[in-house]
Amino acid sequence: MRIATVNVNGIRAAARKGMGDWLTASAPDILLLQEVRADEQIAADLLPGYEAAIWPCRIKGRAGVGVAVRDGGPAALGELRYGVAAPGTEEPDVDSGRWLEADLKLTGLEGVDRLTVISAYLHSGQLGTEKMDQKYAHLKLVDARMASLLAAARDGGPQVLMAGDLNVVRSERDIKNWKPNHNKIAGVMDEEIAHLEGWFSSGWVDASRHLVGDEEQGPYTWWSQRGKAFDNNTGWRIDYQVLTPALAERARGVAVDRAPDYASRWSDHAPLVIEYL
Repeated sequence: MRIATVNVNGIRAAARKGMGDWLTASAPDILLLQEVRADEQIAADLLPGYEAAIWPCRIKGRAGVGVAVRDGGPAALGELRYGVAAPGTEEPDVDSGRWLEADLKLTGLEGVDRLTVISAYLHSGQLGTEKMDQKYAHLKLVDARMASLLAAARDGGPQVLMAGDLNVVRSERDIKNWKPNHNKIAGVMDEEIAHLEGWFSSGWVDASRHLVGDEEQGPYTWWSQRGKAFDNNTGWRIDYQVLTPALAERARGVAVDRAPDYASRWSDHAPLVIEYL
């Protein structure tokens, strides 16, 4: 089974720039989308051959996440859940369209017949502004949900894959220019990193790092549109697939589908694709 996650940076723009060619060539069985910035019908029309569930942001033109399963593939969409707010409460508008859970029924994946997948688009943040407060508040809610999901998986519940654009690097291995950015820019702050490390220390598995090892740099998944960042591979690893331990045992290969050149890019992110057996 092939699972891909990608921040499309606006699905309509991505489709105009060639996303459909990638989708046909890669043909992931499960596709997790972030920054869709379109309603469900528009997004579905741009994903031929897939059944899609989309949660748009209530702020027009921002965020939006989706889960899509390939027609005739090994996964079928089931129950959907929106957001990480406490039961009985609603996310603020800035948190909407950032966390979509889908329960899937699977066939063909050894030892896993129930899987919950989550498409997550966490706040980017900006130091010294309200946006950073919003990021930390959302991360706190995500922490609680991650703990609950892991506990349920250990107690016989579905295995879980949380994937998407988390807008945080973990260490100097995940960003080309660590020293000039560390504790100086959002996404590279120790306080942000501590949230992710809390998940991994509790038992969650960072699939990319698990597969490529602790010494390898990257693989990067995002490059600034400015300057020569893409050409020089001055990237960040901010797109993840985060797995429960039993699911991590099924992960076999990881690839970042980086465009061959700047002109061929259809997003400022590249798809993170992992094979599961």
